[in-house]
Amino acid sequence: MVSEFKAFVNRGNVLDLAVGVIIGAAFGKIVTAFTDDFINPILGILTGGIDFANMFAPLGSVPDGTPMTLDAMKAAGIPVFAYGHFITEVINFVILAFVIFMIVRTANKAMKRSDDAATPEDILLLREIAASVKK
Repeated sequence: MVSEFKAFVNRGNVLDLAVGVIIGAAFGKIVTAFTDDFINPILGILTGGIDFANMFAPLGSVPDGTPMTLDAMKAAGIPVFAYGHFITEVINFVILAFVIFMIVRTANKAMKRSDDAATPEDILLLREIAASVKK
């Protein structure tokens, strides 16, 4: 069993996957910081000061004197529906999905260019001959 595990770990795909997960987690933190510190304040300005971090609905009774902030509600143990956090996470997802799309798109274009450039001239001539024979 140990030798099987060692063979599994030594495969290139596992190491590539591990690197991808680590880089993905770090990139996710960058996107979260970008959304929290850049996108949400701009959206707040555009929407008249709405703070997505404090958009919530209390699901229990709120004791008198408890500030109506998300942190205060959680500290008081009041269950809340934090839909503002959900909106922030959706924004994070859209940004992350767009960046991944752009990376994959660029990689596909680069691979296509390298495939086109890598075709030897004799293969191209054989393809032309085969096409003319088919006619």
